[in-house]
Amino acid sequence: MRVRDRLGALTEREFRLLWLGQSVSGLGDAMALVALAFAVLGIAGARGASDLGFVMTAWVISRTALTLVGGVWADRLPRQWVMVGSDLTRALAQAAVAVLVVTRVARIWELVVLVVVYGAADAFFHPAETGLVPATVSAARLQQANALMGLSRNTVALIGPALSGLIVAAFGPGWVFAVDAASFLVSALFLTRLRVPAMQRGVEQASLLAELRDGWRQVITRSWVWASIVYFAVVNAATTAIFVLGPVVAVRSFGGARAWGIVGSAATAGSILGGLAAVRLKPRRLLLGGTLALATIALEPALLARPFPVVVIAAAAMVGFAGVSFNTALWYTALQEQVPEQVLSRVSAYDWMGSFVVQPAGFAVVGPLAASLGLGPTLRLSAILVAGSSAAILLVPSVRRLERVEAEPEESSKASKAGAPLPGLAEAGGHVADDGAR
Repeated sequence: MRVRDRLGALTEREFRLLWLGQSVSGLGDAMALVALAFAVLGIAGARGASDLGFVMTAWVISRTALTLVGGVWADRLPRQWVMVGSDLTRALAQAAVAVLVVTRVARIWELVVLVVVYGAADAFFHPAETGLVPATVSAARLQQANALMGLSRNTVALIGPALSGLIVAAFGPGWVFAVDAASFLVSALFLTRLRVPAMQRGVEQASLLAELRDGWRQVITRSWVWASIVYFAVVNAATTAIFVLGPVVAVRSFGGARAWGIVGSAATAGSILGGLAAVRLKPRRLLLGGTLALATIALEPALLARPFPVVVIAAAAMVGFAGVSFNTALWYTALQEQVPEQVLSRVSAYDWMGSFVVQPAGFAVVGPLAASLGLGPTLRLSAILVAGSSAAILLVPSVRRLERVEAEPEESSKASKAGAPLPGLAEAGGHVADDGAR
């Protein structure tokens, strides 16, 4: 396949603008996550990990609490302008953090307020983004576009922390937040230049609750959607064992952080390889292909349970996270092809909420469970849950049989695609997160 064919989605102006903007802001976010820890730890009187956990919890709660509301507004308003508003809000929040940290006057409560604002804006951005992608690219290149978006996220996740560390060491964490604020302004600028067809709206709903009910109805009337969300929730909860118990195994059996760093690097490389595979490979049955790929994430906890040598575990992590990345691209493509445009952002919001709703419980339970059962049995249980749920989801006919919507390679118009019937292991909705199991 020629490079032009492989990256063909980037030859389309609207998607190229969207991809460039999100790549820049994604790099800023990947940098800011590292800087936040050093900013909190550098505040006089801070209680270290306790305060950092408090700040991160405030962000997660604000984002989670408003995700469904964000989905409603992304279906009500032009999605690119919802995203612009979110970018500008996050730019202001990060700029305020930068000023407070650089001038050394920041206090924990101020950071909490600002991350709550940031999380709230984040909740509006991602459902809108899921709904906007199909309007920026021709139908035949939709999976390729989703793969390239995921590939960008995984690449900046690899580069961002290292770059952030250099800036923190040279200038301090506050300047990283300034860079992140600027990255959101760049994203907003690219978004304002998009020319996309107006969304085809259905009957206007009378209230927020009515629109939420309509979005829920769109989920539960599609067995492949709600069954997949349940599946992703199980996988996300089960794979918390990798992140909680994996480092413990590394310390006990492999000498510590260096070995676990090798595994983590292999996982990141796998995520990138999975994205590259999704650019090229287009299975006819989207969810069947995605589920078979995602099931490979069971290999890592199964091998950690013994444990096998580090090189074997690293190889399993690479394969498993490649499967996560590949599945994510296929899942978004299925949603965007099969769910009506006018409710797509609400369905995406329910997907994100449902996929991660039990993950915090997984993080809370896995430690005590390992203390009771032992590391090996708990890790084997994680692998069994992933493998078993992967087999179970394929018993649902609508999941097993769902096929991609065929489209002419070049001539498919964005307008006709946008009106056709139409998303966890860590972050990114109805899918498994690349740092967990989205």
